[in-house]
Amino acid sequence: MEILKKIEGIGQSLWYDNIERSKLLDGSLEKMINAGIIKGITSNPSIFQKAISTSKDYDLSLKPMAWAGMDKEEIFWQLAIQDIRSAADLFLSLYTASDGLDGYVSLEVNPQYAYDSEATFSDASRLWNEVGRRNLMIKIPATKEGIPAIRKAIAAGININATLIFSIERYQEVMEAYLSGLEDRAERGENLHAIASVASFFVSRMDTKIDGYLDVLKQAGNISAELAERLSGKAAIANTRLAYERFESVFHSERFLRLQKSGARMQRPLWASTSTKNPKYRDVVYVEELIAPDSVNTIPPATLEAFLDHGRVEITIHDHLDEAKSVFQELESIGISLNKVTQELEVEGVKAFADAYTSLLEAVDKRRVAALGELGQMEIPVQNGLKKLYLENYPKRFFHKDPSLWTQDEKGQAEIRARMNWIHTPFELPEYIQQLKHLGRDFRNQGFTDAVLLGMGGSSLAPEVIHFLLGRKDLEAQNGLNLTILDSTDPEQVKQIDEKLPLSTTLFIVASKSGTTGEINAFLDYFWDQVSRIKPENPGHQFIAITDPGTKLAVLAAERKFNRLFLADPEVGGRNSALTAFGLVPAALMGLDLDRFVFHALYIASLCSEDIPIQANPGFVLGNILGCAANEGKNKLTLLANERWQPFGDWLEQLVAESSGKEGRGILPVVNEPVLPVEKYGSDRIFVRLEELEENRELAEQLHKAGHPVISLHLSSPEELAGQFYLWEIAVATACSIIGVNSFDQPDVQDAKLRTLAGLEDYKKKGHFEKIQPTAEFPGIKILSELPPTAEKRGSVFRLIGSFIEAYRASTEFVAINAFLPRNENNIQLLQKLRHRIGLKYGLPTTLGFGPRYLHSTGQFHKGGPNTGLFILITAQRDEDIPIPGQGVTFGIFQCAQAIGDKDALLAKGRCVLMIDLESPDVSLLLKD
Repeated sequence: MEILKKIEGIGQSLWYDNIERSKLLDGSLEKMINAGIIKGITSNPSIFQKAISTSKDYDLSLKPMAWAGMDKEEIFWQLAIQDIRSAADLFLSLYTASDGLDGYVSLEVNPQYAYDSEATFSDASRLWNEVGRRNLMIKIPATKEGIPAIRKAIAAGININATLIFSIERYQEVMEAYLSGLEDRAERGENLHAIASVASFFVSRMDTKIDGYLDVLKQAGNISAELAERLSGKAAIANTRLAYERFESVFHSERFLRLQKSGARMQRPLWASTSTKNPKYRDVVYVEELIAPDSVNTIPPATLEAFLDHGRVEITIHDHLDEAKSVFQELESIGISLNKVTQELEVEGVKAFADAYTSLLEAVDKRRVAALGELGQMEIPVQNGLKKLYLENYPKRFFHKDPSLWTQDEKGQAEIRARMNWIHTPFELPEYIQQLKHLGRDFRNQGFTDAVLLGMGGSSLAPEVIHFLLGRKDLEAQNGLNLTILDSTDPEQVKQIDEKLPLSTTLFIVASKSGTTGEINAFLDYFWDQVSRIKPENPGHQFIAITDPGTKLAVLAAERKFNRLFLADPEVGGRNSALTAFGLVPAALMGLDLDRFVFHALYIASLCSEDIPIQANPGFVLGNILGCAANEGKNKLTLLANERWQPFGDWLEQLVAESSGKEGRGILPVVNEPVLPVEKYGSDRIFVRLEELEENRELAEQLHKAGHPVISLHLSSPEELAGQFYLWEIAVATACSIIGVNSFDQPDVQDAKLRTLAGLEDYKKKGHFEKIQPTAEFPGIKILSELPPTAEKRGSVFRLIGSFIEAYRASTEFVAINAFLPRNENNIQLLQKLRHRIGLKYGLPTTLGFGPRYLHSTGQFHKGGPNTGLFILITAQRDEDIPIPGQGVTFGIFQCAQAIGDKDALLAKGRCVLMIDLESPDVSLLLKD
């Protein structure tokens, strides 16, 4: 942009007089920096007051602090520090490239200390240390009492933005304080070059004040309208030009030149308050008329936009200096004292910032009280639990992968050490995604139109939710491939891939962490055979693999000459792998903007990092709430989400269930549950509402009134998905530590796998499964499990289900419906109706899983968690089936073996199982009375 080149050539820097979290989150601030539009940013209490009180962008940080019991002032400063750190990190490369000339972010001390030197310096030191960024500038009001604090801070090595300067005399005192502070450092032999400072000279407020006085004199008949008009709008620019003249005198003096030889920098003047308050004046007058070398203009958004659109650039700071002096002589002659005006402006400026600070704290407190109310009776247990984590030094131990947080078992600790690299993954992503950019376009250029991900559990659930929330057909058509997920051995779903997609232009993504997952191997064998028939010369061209180094899949990919092989971090467990190759490669193939995706992961990771106080760490606080709630008997985590975010529940379900459900303990995730009357929800519930739009607000309020804890997490857009992945990974690991289970193993999953393999081997030998005699029969339905004596065997199968629940009602806390059926819209709707009817009648939480995917998700909780569930297992006979090449069985037989294996594994754990076999996949039969 030509205007930027010109102003940069002159030596003036444009800083941005605005900071708000939305600009940090949506990438707009980063874009402005990268485009060279702004070279720094300033903040003040008024800016923060507006940003925090008028949006929910701060809720993810504010609420955890409220839940933790922090007061309003503690909350505000932590919010401000988070924003300042994030902005400073964005400006860091500019700071480095300019050798510390630009790239600064300003944060003001508590404005209530404006007339207290010691309190101001103490607060400046506190903020400097807490923010911990070299490109920070602490703003200190240039009151009479602020001047000593400025000198002391400079001497202490703190970058200072001396603010609220209105008079040239006070500006002289600021420059004196700066030079004296540097001399203090020089006497001690300390570094001078590392110290930077600006002096913020406020501009437009002077015109507003003096124009008001001129209007009063004119109305009283003391001056003519002509004189009032001639003097209006002249004082501010005149005052600033005279201030710049003083700057040049000081910083070309022998005194400064001696310091400069030791590395000292100029204290650049910064023009603040440069928006035009009077609509009669040109909208960029306080920018165009104050262009000067070695200066800064901090510009509010509207003024910056106007200047970039039609601003004129030339050095104007030296213009009309004689006229500038005469302006004040004339003003004095008609009774307008410059000393009085500047003193009033200083007092008003301090008061305005102090009032804004008070208003800001009131807004924070209102949010704080509302957030605290979400905990209900959990407030004290949650705060006590967080204190315990603090005393145990939990954050440091967590980020140092201390396995004793979860178990004392030696084998379990070894597993933890080998599964926790995900805590650092977000910080490695910017470099990693460079090799994935344009991946979708590259494959589209190779002639591919579609991609099918062959996966299970952790290798499929994250790509699925990424696809549902962020995938767009127009984006995929231009930059990537249309993605389909296959994570079912159901023959109908396998067949749909054949019928739906053009085989010759479809890329198959074989995703398996271990490289030995049975279902994925079956998918690979099938589609390899299909592709080999049409491309026998090089079928591997249509396959890529995502796996850990050294797995059988990695070896196979090399042997068969797969198109690409992507290796994931072997020290990240499957359910924590969303931000590794398992999530990012499919996202790249879809053509998503990985920079934006990764940005949100990095943002949440920064909020959850080790150097954030535990009370302000949303991951640890959320995990503490879940863990404390579970220990208080509220171990049914019920997710309330709008339609767009519902797919996120399937990913979260695996993370929570497989991480926590073991040793007879655990947190049951209840996702996508049909809404029930409030009185049907038991006291064992804790609700988390993903608050993107207004959906579920009324329900949340009713639940809250009924005494349930209802935690609301505000979301602005689906782009925040990557951040949610990381937030919940931290939270669930923390909750597991609190309830006392190893978050990173899955000891009960293997049993069902082994039983499935044994069943398949037995089938291959005999040609059939062991015949199971029905214990009851209904039209089109057979019951293939033991029934309690009170079971209703006549009438409808729904009545039988009811009698089964009634028989075990005293010890039952949830009902799990697990269906080895096609996962299609019709079956989902019908089984959701079944959930709703059960919930309405019995007031029990219900879950719904489709086999075999739930075996890699909630299967661990079913067998390792509390023995308080009833399991309804649904299978169906098929007229059509599909052979798995080279395995001697079909997909239908494989699926049947998985269902039987899961039933037997559940029974071996003493679970209550009702197995229902349909003559055809007609789920409506289950709903007949």
